[in-house]
Amino acid sequence: MYAAFRSVGSYVPKNVLTNEDLEKIVDTSDEWITKRTGIKTRYIADKEESTSDLGVEAAKVALKRASLRAEDINMIICATISPDYFCMPSTACMIAKKLGVSNIPAFDISAACSGFIYALAMARSFIESNMSKNILIIGAEKLSAIVDYSDRTTCVLFGDGAGAAVIGATKNKEEAIVDINISSDGNYYDYLITPGCGSNKPCSEETLEEHACFMKMKGNETFKVAVKTLTNDVIEILEKNGIESEKIDHFIPHQANYRILNAVAQALKLKESQVVITVSKYGNTSSASIPMAMNDLYEEGKLKVGDLMLLDAFGGGFTWGSAIVPFSPSN
Repeated sequence: MYAAFRSVGSYVPKNVLTNEDLEKIVDTSDEWITKRTGIKTRYIADKEESTSDLGVEAAKVALKRASLRAEDINMIICATISPDYFCMPSTACMIAKKLGVSNIPAFDISAACSGFIYALAMARSFIESNMSKNILIIGAEKLSAIVDYSDRTTCVLFGDGAGAAVIGATKNKEEAIVDINISSDGNYYDYLITPGCGSNKPCSEETLEEHACFMKMKGNETFKVAVKTLTNDVIEILEKNGIESEKIDHFIPHQANYRILNAVAQALKLKESQVVITVSKYGNTSSASIPMAMNDLYEEGKLKVGDLMLLDAFGGGFTWGSAIVPFSPSN
C-alpha cells in the first residue's frame, strides 16, 4: 500500500493587513518591508476566530475536492504553533468536533514552519503500515495571537491562514509520494522562540510584562542557517532519488521571506517558472504556508494530475523537511 496526495484546500480570513497599515502601528515603511521581505499584505483573523476555525474551512475544501465526507476520514493531524488552547484539547480535536466526526485519532504536532511536511511524513507512515486509509492533514495558524505588534522586526512578517490536504491509500505506485525527509537541530533553539508561558518560564506578571508569550527571532542568524539548510536538504533528497531539478514541475517552499526563497532557488538553479511564491500576498503563515501556496497553484489551474511537486520548509526548533510528491487526485 502506498500514500497518495489526493487534494488540497486553503482558507484565509477576510481582514487584510497592509504594509501601509503597519506604518501606523510601528516605526516601519512599505519600502523597508518590501525590500527586506517581499511581503505586501497578510491576512488577520477576527478576535472570535480560532485556529481550529481556520483549519475547518480549509479542511472542508480539501474534503470536497477529494469527493469525501468528513466521516470518511480515519485520522486528523494538525500542525500548528498557535493552538486554540495552551495544553489541551488539541486543535485537531476541535477541528474533528467542528467537522462532526469522532472516534478517530486526532492530534497536533509542533514543528513550526516545517509542520505540514512533518504531518505529511506521519500520514504516509500510517497509510503505508495499513493503519489508516484516508488522513486529513492540516497546517493552521492564527499567528496574530502570538505576534508582538510593538516589535517591528517580527510583526511585519506573519499572517493567519490554513491549508489542508487529504492523503489517501493507493496500490498504484505511480500515484505514490516519492520520498520525505524531516530533521532538526535543537542547538539553534533560541534563534526563533516563544520564550515564556511554558514550563521553562511559566506565565507570570514578569513574563507578561516582558511580552515573553510572543515570538522572538534573531533574523540575520536565522536567514543564514535557513538558506544553507534548505538548499542542502533539497540537493540531498533529489540526489537520493536520482531526480534532476529540471524534472520538478513545482518547487513549493515555505513562504518565509522572498530573499530566502530567491537565494535557495538560485542555489538550486531552478527556473522562475518552477518556483511558487505567494509570500507577498500572505506573509509567513508558518505551517499553513506550503498548502496555501499549493492551493493558489491549484486554483490558478497550474497544478495538473501527475505534476511532480518539491516541498521544502525550515522553521523554529530548528526543524526542516523536504518532500517529493506527485499530485494524484482520485477523481
